[in-house]
Amino acid sequence: MRVKKMLQTLVIITTTTIMVSGCFAGIQDNREDDEREVERIRLTTQLGPRPFYLVDDMDEGELKQELQECSQKKKFKKSDFSIGHRGAAMQFPEHTKESYVAAARMGAGILECDVTFTKDRELVCRHSQCDLHTTTNILATPLAAKCSQPFVPAEIDPNTGEVITPASARCCTSDITLEEFKTLQGKMDAGNRAATTVEEYLDATPSWRTDLYMGNGTLMTHAESIVLFKQLGAKMTPELKSPSVDMPYQGDYTQQDYAQQMIDEYKDAGVKPKHVFAQSFNLDDVLYWINHEPRFGKQAVYLDGSNDPDQAKQTIDMMSYLAEQGVNYLAPAMWALVTAENGEIVPSEYAIAARAHGIDLITWTLERSGLLASGGGWYYQSISDVTDNDGDMLVLLDVLAQDVGIKGIFSDWPATVTFYANCKGL
Repeated sequence: MRVKKMLQTLVIITTTTIMVSGCFAGIQDNREDDEREVERIRLTTQLGPRPFYLVDDMDEGELKQELQECSQKKKFKKSDFSIGHRGAAMQFPEHTKESYVAAARMGAGILECDVTFTKDRELVCRHSQCDLHTTTNILATPLAAKCSQPFVPAEIDPNTGEVITPASARCCTSDITLEEFKTLQGKMDAGNRAATTVEEYLDATPSWRTDLYMGNGTLMTHAESIVLFKQLGAKMTPELKSPSVDMPYQGDYTQQDYAQQMIDEYKDAGVKPKHVFAQSFNLDDVLYWINHEPRFGKQAVYLDGSNDPDQAKQTIDMMSYLAEQGVNYLAPAMWALVTAENGEIVPSEYAIAARAHGIDLITWTLERSGLLASGGGWYYQSISDVTDNDGDMLVLLDVLAQDVGIKGIFSDWPATVTFYANCKGL
């Protein structure tokens, strides 16, 4: 009898062991599948047709011929010169896992998480603290009730159809907790100002972008982005976003606490400071990192938000001060670094001054202007007279790289920059 019970017990234990082993094996298989997929992304750079389309669209000349010859290369590698702006935001919902992975596949050696915080002070990846109404589906969820300003439909003139008062909404990460934030889904950044319903407001993606990759828009915390970027073998350029709430937040969360918290998450994850390019449009943030976290501050990036030549001149006037304070990287928009002379794109006074002060330059943002037939808009304002086809963005890129000497460039479609960087050995 005792032997029979022992045999029954042995059968139960063996069966349970096999079942548990099977479960763990399944988990292990899934983990190994994920690791193999990440390794494939790290080892294989896929450019797709766009860079070659742009080369074909260029005006005839030596650069076009050189890039055409380079198009015959069979293998391209990732490059730190190529920075994924919010991932691959031209076609993928920005600051989502899918957007980041797409950018890594296109060879972006550096990826960007714009950093802001939730109601419970957790850091997340969003371009603005108050952009959830245009970059996520929050207005179509019960969380819309927590928005700072719920959706207000546009007022339309019944006779002319003109918009009298545009549609509006304001939904901030600080309106909701991290747990609530993680229930949202990312979408292409857009809002229809003529909308009279939430559905119309959310359906506003520009024609030169696409909604084809909106099926999965996985939002990420800052800490999760660090883990993903490490897995992808990419360096990191987090931007500390200006808070849209009064600081100190909730009475005791200061701007310095916020700036330190972002750096602490890299330290906690064991990321080497040389792999992090912390950014801010707020000079005080950059100086804080230089003075309190010098290993990270060494390559902190001061983002120049100049909107026009007059403001850019003010930055030129303060370059001596920036250099004295230990600011080694400056990042203005592309137009600030170039001008047009005799029908050619050449370095601007700004670019020349930065070089004279020993300040390295990064710039933004390629592939963010739609079709360039009409000049390219804000990002091309200093050279619009010589910009009339999409191929001209490669001409601009060549001047920025070879004549201005930028160290890297943000792009909404990193494959274009990766292609150029490989052709030029950057």
